[in-house]
Amino acid sequence: MLLQNRLGHTFKDATLLQQALTHRSHSTLHNERLEFLGDSILNCVVASLLFDRYTKIDEGDLSRVRANLVKQQSLYEIAQRLELSQFLRLGEGELKSGGFRRPSILADTLEALFGAIFLDAGFDAARDVIRALYIPILDTVDPKTLGKDAKTLLQEYLQGKKIALPQYNVVATHGAAHNQEFEIECLVPKLDIQVFGSGGSRRAGEQAAAKLALEAVQKAFVKAPATPRKTKPRTAQLKLTGIATIQPDAPDAPLDEPIVAKAAGSAKTAGSTKAGNAVSLPSADVAAPATAAAATSATSNATPLITSKSKTA
Repeated sequence: MLLQNRLGHTFKDATLLQQALTHRSHSTLHNERLEFLGDSILNCVVASLLFDRYTKIDEGDLSRVRANLVKQQSLYEIAQRLELSQFLRLGEGELKSGGFRRPSILADTLEALFGAIFLDAGFDAARDVIRALYIPILDTVDPKTLGKDAKTLLQEYLQGKKIALPQYNVVATHGAAHNQEFEIECLVPKLDIQVFGSGGSRRAGEQAAAKLALEAVQKAFVKAPATPRKTKPRTAQLKLTGIATIQPDAPDAPLDEPIVAKAAGSAKTAGSTKAGNAVSLPSADVAAPATAAAATSATSNATPLITSKSKTA
């Protein structure tokens, strides 16, 4: 009854529970067929949980997260929380070799229990048990990083900080040819980080080194004070082009006279075809319109858009 209370399900058929807890080393009526069934139910329920919970994650990332949640290590950790090892039915050989602590046996037994609950009370009962076991896990995991290896996480972290990718070098190999251990160096030059990892293959050594490097990089950014942002001094004079300036005491120009605009920092008339020609603005006491002869002369020349008036016009 203790295990059933922890699972949240009371079996109507006690023989299903007994079979789910029985390893093949114990008897011929073991749990491997129930494990096959429970594995499929587990994948279906976890997929449904992820689909409902993470609405903005695409199919690829959902598959990655699900694979991580239903893998042997995850099931083993759940089995340990349930203290499943004390309920196993193992053969004498497995008992002596510590089979009740073996992750593969505990993970397979948990899947067999899911299959047994399905046969005992249907899919909804199995779903409720699995949901109760997995929701606390989902509350603590980050779907963006769950299931990604250390090299991928390190690369993504450095790219987010606009830092060059790490360098991996084989420093040494140890052991016989059939049982070598690789020592790998991981460098992040910009942060002066150098760490070493080892593994039974080059890839395993790189993963071990990347994990240490990621921890070092994250610590470096936590300790590093925020660099104040340098601001460029604003220029004292703003160059404004084409903005008309108002001349004080100037009389209103007649509708048929051209308008003269003065750009800040420039002496050109707006629309003039020759750069550098000075513009003389009319003074307050000059209000007479240009004579017909001056107008005819201005039209016969290069047709400037804006003309200036003078006292002799």
